[in-house]
Amino acid sequence: MSRTVTMSDNARIVEVILYVENEAVSIIRISELSGLSSVEVKAALKELKELSTELNRGLMLVEEDEQYLFVPCPDLYDRLRKSYGRKVDRRLSRAALETLSIVAYAQPITRKKIDKIRGVSSDTIVRILREREYIKVSGRDDSPGHPCLYSTTKKFLYEFNLKHITDLPKLSEIDRIRFEEEPQEKEEEEKEDE
Repeated sequence: MSRTVTMSDNARIVEVILYVENEAVSIIRISELSGLSSVEVKAALKELKELSTELNRGLMLVEEDEQYLFVPCPDLYDRLRKSYGRKVDRRLSRAALETLSIVAYAQPITRKKIDKIRGVSSDTIVRILREREYIKVSGRDDSPGHPCLYSTTKKFLYEFNLKHITDLPKLSEIDRIRFEEEPQEKEEEEKEDE
């Protein structure tokens, strides 16, 4: 016997906004578009997340850098790939693509260094990229706590039409400096300690 589930009007409007925007949206932006307060938006997002899980829906609500979007549930990727090719996995937010490019160019890299380069926390995005098998743990760093080192996977190379990681486009001078900033700082700190 099927059970009737009723969504609140607030959850319904937030669901539509996330569908129409088709990219990660902040609580502030959802509030502007819906006319709801941030408290109401948070409650609606919580309701949507719980309903997606409870009803085993095809889409799940994820948070990336305090922005929200719907993505296909990971267990459906293989079935959808037959019809949509690479489109399903390629639907990455700008933040996810930025994080993925940082890992690709600076690998192996810790999450702390990713956060430093991006200027924001990357916990959720790193988790999503691991779930989608674009990045993997490739070792442990020697620094205190021995944090995980992340590298790209074969799937990353395949999906982005690369035979080898060296086939990535060359970095601009500004990006190269951003990526090399921390090693230079370490060298300076070591010289000061001597």
